[in-house]
Amino acid sequence: MGDHITQPATAAELSRAKFLKEKLQRRTQVLSSLGESITETSPPISPTFASDSPELQRAYLEQLVECAPEAITILDAEFRITRVNGEFTRIFGFNTAEALGQRIDSLIVPPDRSAETCWIADLLVKGQKVVLETKRQRKDGTLLDVFISTAPIVIDGKQVAMYVLYRDISEQKRAEALHSALFRITQKTSTADDLQQFYASVHGIVGELMPARNFYVAVYDPLTQLLTFPYFEDEEDARPAPKKLGKGLTEYVLRTGEPLLCTPEVFDRLMRQGQVELIGASSLDWLGVPLKAGSNTFGVLVVQSYNGHVRFAEKEKEILQFVSQQLASAIEYKRNEEALRRSEARYRSLVQSAVYGIYRSSLEGRFFDVNPALITMLGYDSAEEVVALDPRTDVFLDPSEQARVMGEFQRGARLDNVEVRWKRKDGSAITVRLSGRVVNSPEETAEVVEIIAEDITERRVLENQFRQAQKMEAVGRLAGGVAHDFNNLLMVISGYTEVLLEHTRKSNPMYPKIEAIHQATDRATTLTRQLLAFSRKQLLELKVVDLNIIVEDMERLLRPLIGENIELQTQLAPDLGRTRADAGQIEQVIMNLVVNSKDAMPNGGKITIQSANARLNHDDLRREYSYIQPGDYVVLSVTDTGQGMDKETQLRIFEPFFTTKEKGKGTGLGLSTVYGIIKQSGGYVLVESELRHGTTFRIYLPRVEDALEPAGAVGALSSQTRGSETVLLVEDEESVRQLVRETLESKGYKVLEADHGEAALQLAADHASEIDILITDVVMPGMSGRELSARLCATCPHTKVLYLSGYTEDAIAHEGVLESGTAFLQKPFTLQMLSRKVREVLGDRG
Repeated sequence: MGDHITQPATAAELSRAKFLKEKLQRRTQVLSSLGESITETSPPISPTFASDSPELQRAYLEQLVECAPEAITILDAEFRITRVNGEFTRIFGFNTAEALGQRIDSLIVPPDRSAETCWIADLLVKGQKVVLETKRQRKDGTLLDVFISTAPIVIDGKQVAMYVLYRDISEQKRAEALHSALFRITQKTSTADDLQQFYASVHGIVGELMPARNFYVAVYDPLTQLLTFPYFEDEEDARPAPKKLGKGLTEYVLRTGEPLLCTPEVFDRLMRQGQVELIGASSLDWLGVPLKAGSNTFGVLVVQSYNGHVRFAEKEKEILQFVSQQLASAIEYKRNEEALRRSEARYRSLVQSAVYGIYRSSLEGRFFDVNPALITMLGYDSAEEVVALDPRTDVFLDPSEQARVMGEFQRGARLDNVEVRWKRKDGSAITVRLSGRVVNSPEETAEVVEIIAEDITERRVLENQFRQAQKMEAVGRLAGGVAHDFNNLLMVISGYTEVLLEHTRKSNPMYPKIEAIHQATDRATTLTRQLLAFSRKQLLELKVVDLNIIVEDMERLLRPLIGENIELQTQLAPDLGRTRADAGQIEQVIMNLVVNSKDAMPNGGKITIQSANARLNHDDLRREYSYIQPGDYVVLSVTDTGQGMDKETQLRIFEPFFTTKEKGKGTGLGLSTVYGIIKQSGGYVLVESELRHGTTFRIYLPRVEDALEPAGAVGALSSQTRGSETVLLVEDEESVRQLVRETLESKGYKVLEADHGEAALQLAADHASEIDILITDVVMPGMSGRELSARLCATCPHTKVLYLSGYTEDAIAHEGVLESGTAFLQKPFTLQMLSRKVREVLGDRG
């Protein structure tokens, strides 16, 4: 139906008729005067319409109808056309001959508006005037928006005809539609959830203004230098992947910043100029307009057509340009909005995924928001539980700490790395480092505090362990250095004491005194060996061993040692794996631990030796003992029911000379020896103890899959200690060198001596005959013993080598493990051991 109906307005129509009449009179005057000279003195012509003849009046009306800006038709009572004016022909395309005699409803009324025609006819029959906006159909079939004004023509009270005026309002409707479209695009800018939904809405709006079945939006990102197609609807092509700029039509508009209506002819011309190339399916018409932010072109809005029924012209280009201006602003707004939303989402994800606890609180300390890490840190299950807590009493171990921290915030201070003690839900204490600031935000009704909380409990444990390890390493280096220098002194004392004993009769009153010196030297030697064991400087002969066999062999020796009031029990795993260790040193470890347990139970008790397999991973002992490497281990544990130890004592038990025993009852080297041997073997020794609840030492040694190696057979000691071979002796300590030289010369050897490597090489070069054996200290100023032996053996390949040293420092061993085939004599040694070792290296003479 039409939009509205207006009753006759006679006064308005008469005014309009009068205006048209005056215009027509002026035009008639001009037309009638063509070819005549008109002077300023010509009298004005002012005829009156009423006094004109009927013929003249008819002529006036004919001209009025013909020159009217509206299309006018006169219809008879049967709605057949009896008269049309020129505007009717221009608007609808029908000339006078084609229109006359045709029913108006069959000529220009669309088929779907037949009901509207009946409605208008009913009103006209009733003598009413009809005014409405509707659509009418041109000769070519296209529809036209028109404003219609129609009324009956009545003579002597009888309806004899009717007139219809048509005003073309297509441009007005297009402008209204465009305005509505721009308004709806603005609306969608704020209501669409995301850009994809927004683009789809814009596509629908453009489709109401013009054909837009094939529609896409292209956007260029200067950061990635990629052209993307966030929205792409096309009947021929699929959405292209993001790409670098090429020579497509889209890129052409992007480069020029100007709209382009590309017909086949335009495309061919641009192709010949080398400005574009065909990308995708070939379209009949391609219309693209730039999307701009200021003067910067950031994208292109495109519609295209693949068939002749849909063609684009300047009108569609103008529509798309209007839309693109609004769309560009909307896209920028939506992109900024989406970027903000992504930023907020990233921020939320960052907070939610952070390994540090993050929370917001009031200036009084009450929680507002907490992230999952803080919930886990405090041992709760949900944010609601944590928010409901009173931090002063439920979180801070010391309420005064909470008051101090919040007081700093209330004074406007920013806190960085403030350490406090918190308590978890289970009551356990944790050390937390806080950093935060007061935030003033327009969105907040009051000031809030944003705080990051880092649980550093484990870090503090690690730092303590590291400091302890550093201390043990420093003490070990000191002990090793002292033992090395002391060994040289003991070597001289022990050697000459041995000479005195050999040349003094037992009946001599001095003999017991010399023997006492010798015994004291032996005890001092034991002490230095223990120091070397702690400092991991002693030599180990590592072999694949079974700890069960070692324990079983030692069991019969340990029972008499611990006494009858202490029960010894072994619990050995039958499937125990193997490890690589020095069996003799492991025996020393077991002995020291058992003796330590015995001393902790003066009134009797029980000692249990256990063996087991263990597989350690990151979740086992790693929190408290994070230095332990995950893997497979064999475990040897010694447990007693003795007095136990407090935490402070446990931190120091492996330090050399530290002891809880009475003065004179222990050296304080037993457990330090255990520590050194196990560390040098690649293992770990851990202690668990509690006062009045006993102690357990656990030794972890790496498990190996190699077969057991037989223990080296101890052959009969050679009784032959004399010789006549040539010996090159190199020792930087003069007293030791002198003792060794005298001992070897007394056994019949010819000795060449030097105090450093270069002198030794010169002696060897000057010596005419072959040198049978090189006896050298390992650690010397300048050239080491290892380097000396290598250079000497290069020229004298048959020369044997015997190394002497207080400790190895990796010179002839790797991490304290003796290399295969290396002859070594560890200081201090007896003169008898020296004679036998030299003879052993040279080989017995038949």
